[in-house]
Amino acid sequence: MRSQFKSSSFLLFLLTICINVLLVSCTNRDSKKEKIVELEKSKSGQIYHWSETEGEEFINQIRQNITTAEAWEKRAEQISNNILQITGLEPLPEKCLLNPIFGETRIFDGYQVQNVAFESLPGVYVTGSLYSPTEINGIPPGILSPHGHWPNKEDYGRYRPDVQKRCAAMARMGAIVFSYDMVGYGQLTEIGWQHKHPETMKLQIWNGIRAIDFLLSRGVNPELIGCTGASGGGTQTFQIAAVDHRVSLSVPVVMVSNRHFGGCICELGMPIHENKDFKTNNVEIAACIAPKPLLLVSVGTDATESTPEIEYPILKYIYGLFGKSELVENAHLPNDEHGYDYNKRAAVYPFLAKHLGLDLSRAMNPNGSLNEDGIVIEEIEVLYTFDENNPYPYHIVRNNDDIIWDWNKKMK
Repeated sequence: MRSQFKSSSFLLFLLTICINVLLVSCTNRDSKKEKIVELEKSKSGQIYHWSETEGEEFINQIRQNITTAEAWEKRAEQISNNILQITGLEPLPEKCLLNPIFGETRIFDGYQVQNVAFESLPGVYVTGSLYSPTEINGIPPGILSPHGHWPNKEDYGRYRPDVQKRCAAMARMGAIVFSYDMVGYGQLTEIGWQHKHPETMKLQIWNGIRAIDFLLSRGVNPELIGCTGASGGGTQTFQIAAVDHRVSLSVPVVMVSNRHFGGCICELGMPIHENKDFKTNNVEIAACIAPKPLLLVSVGTDATESTPEIEYPILKYIYGLFGKSELVENAHLPNDEHGYDYNKRAAVYPFLAKHLGLDLSRAMNPNGSLNEDGIVIEEIEVLYTFDENNPYPYHIVRNNDDIIWDWNKKMK
């Protein structure tokens, strides 16, 4: 009888555990559903990673904790170090020779284009196109042009018409411009490279650093190096500017948000915004370049919708600590969509001309309209670097997993 009772009790105990597990599972499932429903999104569907209250509290903390230029410089150094540490770029890898590969130069109206590839690490190639003036006077400024997440082949990465137009226009104005592929975009996808990889953020930041090395190797003015891109290209713009002090001007377009940090593994795949030891947001990362010139281009239809009321004022405050509040600007286009289209280019060119010493008359008419006549939109394959004359190098790394970061140690 006692044995039967023990047996019954044990069965009841097991049944109770099962019921509790099911209840917990259902509760967790329901809470996850509620969390998904409660996620706040911008008008274009971008997820806000912080609540409005959390974002407001963080901005208030900046004002309370940062009251001098020295305090901000210390904070900016912490942000920069956090990015490098979290991505595994601290210490920075040893730099290999760039070993650039150049295609033929194509000459157009006031600018020329040359396809390029160089090694950011041994066998790891960065592919892109170099836009430069047909006539260069003095030492030209350099501009990096990273692109965003436009993955469809008919509207793709750096090959999009708006990217080609701005690179050509900036070259006409007098700059040497390097437009390059994100990791896992462009021609290298044909041999196995992917964008959605756990270390994409790390390699993209490193490629940006090496892209500055490449621009300098082309003879640009080391004191006048700008960076501008839209969406994911905006993310790369302020990330590179935060970790590489050679960037002297930053123009992130439709990307600096107090509460939205991106939507791709290359922006969220490593916890640079929040980890057990640190917390920051894209406003602070963008501000790391202070007090050098910074232009935020925002619109009323995506996660930059609150820029005039929230992001821009705190940046103005930070720049004011240096007595340089005039060096940060905001061009807000309330009815525009996410991208780097006509109105954004019209807002950016005067800023670039003012701070990089470029000739604005080569890109804009006296009435403020854009002068893009004569700019040729080339086909994707025309902008590829590797072809019959420049085949893939024998030692090229063919996928993300085969990168050797400590290459110098392997060779010793």
